[in-house]
Amino acid sequence: MHLCYLTNEYPKPGQAHGGIGSFLKVICPALAKEGHKVTVINGTDGEREVVEREGVTIIYTPFSYRRGLAWYHNYSAVDREIETLHQNNPIDIVEGSELSFAFITKRKDIAYIIRLHGGHHFFAEGENRKINLWKGYQEKRSFKKADGFIGVSNYVVQHTSKLLSLNNKPVQVIMYPINLGMFEGQDFSKIEPYSLVFAGTLIEKKGIRQLCLAMESVVKAFPQAVLHVYGRDWNDPKGKSYLSYLKSQLSPAILNHVLFHGPVDQKDLPEIYAKANCCIFPSHIETLGLVAPEAMAMKRPVIYTSLGPGPEVVEHGISGWLCDPHSPLSIAQQIIEVFSDPIEMQKRAIAGQIKVNQQFNIKYILPQNLEFYQKVRAGLNFR
Repeated sequence: MHLCYLTNEYPKPGQAHGGIGSFLKVICPALAKEGHKVTVINGTDGEREVVEREGVTIIYTPFSYRRGLAWYHNYSAVDREIETLHQNNPIDIVEGSELSFAFITKRKDIAYIIRLHGGHHFFAEGENRKINLWKGYQEKRSFKKADGFIGVSNYVVQHTSKLLSLNNKPVQVIMYPINLGMFEGQDFSKIEPYSLVFAGTLIEKKGIRQLCLAMESVVKAFPQAVLHVYGRDWNDPKGKSYLSYLKSQLSPAILNHVLFHGPVDQKDLPEIYAKANCCIFPSHIETLGLVAPEAMAMKRPVIYTSLGPGPEVVEHGISGWLCDPHSPLSIAQQIIEVFSDPIEMQKRAIAGQIKVNQQFNIKYILPQNLEFYQKVRAGLNFR
């Protein structure tokens, strides 16, 4: 098959990227290795460029970022790339995220699939924000053009379907694959006792404020405890730094136990996780999140959010711990439990690694994607 992915996030070597970039970086080379033709159309603020990496053709097509008609320019640029590709080497599947197809031409001999990574309606509702009418319109228009949907968790499918119609199209939950070659189990001897690791953007919805506030109770029980925070700062529309706000909420005594390291390249995360006595990600809202399963793959104990897809990733009491991300007390209680029982910590860390090696393994996830692609494409013949 010829598979075409629409994104702005396909990572360049050495370039920081988020969850969608990590997903594409794993699945696209794996598909190419299986003999499929894989093309990525990636928006860029630079010149048009076509490169091949790991058997994947990446077309960097120039995007406009000016206000006004940038949307028209960008959709048109992607549409032209699809048309040229399709003429030269017919495309079987075009995949994008929630907004991708709003103004893309619907070609009858191509199957269009939306992967639900978490769209505008999903996060607006989850963060109690008003729907932006323009983005909301684009998302609805895009959904109408889709021939099928893949959800990265049960939660994102169920929640999105309450907000937007999936138009009775085929839907399947297929989780992200993890790079298990990068994130692989490490011996417990590498752990630095009482060290906590958080990785993610410094923003309220990631639960970092509640985690920092939880440190007061943790430090009382374990004075040696240190929280290592990795991630970029976030600025609000007025340019105010969330990191500055966060530090203002903490006492000087607690700030001595919280170290802010700034952004980190994904390739450095395995070494960071390897030293962690516990990795903790108390997000308020997620579609799935990769940091928790990546840390679990390292054979490290993980405390994850009890909300949203959290229970799909971590089974509380078996493969890790779940916390109420809005409650510093709940977060502190789970951390103290991890530190208090090293044997149980190791038991759950081992169970978490086993779970991730099954649930997030490209070996199992790749066939699921291909079967769904073929199913949706076969359905086109009956219209």
